[in-house]
Amino acid sequence: MNELRQFGTLSNSEETDRLGEVLCQCFNLPLNEWDKYRDRIGGENFRILRQGRAIVGGLGIYHMGQWWGGDRVSMAGIAAVGVLPEDRGTGAAVELLTHTLGELHRQGIALSTLYAATQRVYRKVGYEQAGEFCDWEVTLDSIQMRDRTLPLHRVESIHAEVFAPIYRQQALHYNGNLDRNFAIWQQILQPKGDEVVYADLVGNPNQPEGYIIFTQKNTAQGVKLVVLDWVALTPAAARRLWTFLGDARSQISTATWRGSSVDSLLLFLPEQTAKITHLERWFMRVVNVKIALEQRGYPVTLNAELHLEVRDTLLPENNGKFILTVSGGRGKVTPGGRGDLRLDPRGLSPLYSGLYRPYQLQLAGHLEGTPNAVSVATEIFAGSPPWMPDFF
Repeated sequence: MNELRQFGTLSNSEETDRLGEVLCQCFNLPLNEWDKYRDRIGGENFRILRQGRAIVGGLGIYHMGQWWGGDRVSMAGIAAVGVLPEDRGTGAAVELLTHTLGELHRQGIALSTLYAATQRVYRKVGYEQAGEFCDWEVTLDSIQMRDRTLPLHRVESIHAEVFAPIYRQQALHYNGNLDRNFAIWQQILQPKGDEVVYADLVGNPNQPEGYIIFTQKNTAQGVKLVVLDWVALTPAAARRLWTFLGDARSQISTATWRGSSVDSLLLFLPEQTAKITHLERWFMRVVNVKIALEQRGYPVTLNAELHLEVRDTLLPENNGKFILTVSGGRGKVTPGGRGDLRLDPRGLSPLYSGLYRPYQLQLAGHLEGTPNAVSVATEIFAGSPPWMPDFF
């Protein structure tokens, strides 16, 4: 008879090495990359599923925040969910995720976000599409921007501390953007292989209006400038960044960056020459209904009351009827009410993020509600399209 599987943390170096072998096999990665990846996330942030002394699978947790309605909401990013081929189809991934979500709920974490290689397994534990990850490409000779009013200053010592305060000023205005932790910044700034990472500040170096972090890659179509991260806090900074890219056109043919599918930077281009080369949706789960609804921000001028009924079979603490009262940009959750808007975690995530309107979720069968409740929810969860430039 097979031993029961057990959920836990890594207990020794032998287990750490074995988890590295499991995950590198699952994701077809060279084993010599494991130490770097483990150290970036932190060994204490991995969770494993054991069967006897064998490791069946594991995952990593990025503890950070996410911006919603201009406020930071606590979030655990889930990454590297891997189960040995021999143990797939046995419910191991669902078991691993179920235990992880229970732990996060006990810790008071509001949300969990991940990129799904397959939707089915994550939907089984309540995750649903909640925002966009989008790659753009533009030919440099089509930019035609010639504004060098603001100076550029090369950053010789590239560290997160230089860029994080500037990034934060922009990120809080975009629903879904991360309040990045050190691991995410390291992922952006650390060169991969033999690449060279460059960075420039825009404007007064003591009070920058933006920045660009980039590398250059040889492709079959020519040299490509890859924007690893950029921020423009003012129209002048945006014009200077586009000019900077356009000035590279004699040697570099195209530039790529990550942005929203509704990217306001595109308004600076004379024609619709930028094209989306990749678009996918990341998934989110509301881990703690009360905390998630109270931590996020709401329209400042709105005064409203929404009677919710949440049906969460995985995290029973989320079950029940709640009244969300919104006033002055803040939300307050109290138990009880009429339950005018009824939904499960898969309906709550895209409602919370605003990826889909309540009416759309109703048509898809993810939400039931009175016409008034649907209308109120539409007002409460209005906001910018949810997206993030970071993959984990």
